[in-house]
Amino acid sequence: MFNPTRDEARQFLFESWRKRREGALLTPLEDLMAQLIEKHPEYHDLLADPERYQDKDYAPAQGDTNPFLHLMMHLTIEEQISINQPAGIRAHFTRLTQHYQSEHDAQHRMMECLGEMIWQAQHNRTQPDAAIYLACLEKQ
Repeated sequence: MFNPTRDEARQFLFESWRKRREGALLTPLEDLMAQLIEKHPEYHDLLADPERYQDKDYAPAQGDTNPFLHLMMHLTIEEQISINQPAGIRAHFTRLTQHYQSEHDAQHRMMECLGEMIWQAQHNRTQPDAAIYLACLEKQ
């Protein structure tokens, strides 16, 4: 199982974007990440400057959005959809895509639920519970 550190995850994002910009050969995972980055032009300059942003912290309590977390959540959801895990996630994605008329917007709604599941697990000191994730998606 792939479980990168914060620095490794960020380096993966920086490298995927660098390779895309330079037209270098990308692995399939890097290519997918670069496609996700392309959908977020607000992060392009940040990802082009690893020396400045590698160690930057983001404070959600002050309204900061962590671009690294945001992009990695997109990647997580892409993987979940591709393998339909948790079971039924692909159907939720299809429904939300039809409702919002955008795969990207559907993923953003899914991200809210994924974040809720993660927050619940951290708050309760338990493993992430797919039932919480899926119940939240039902309400979307």
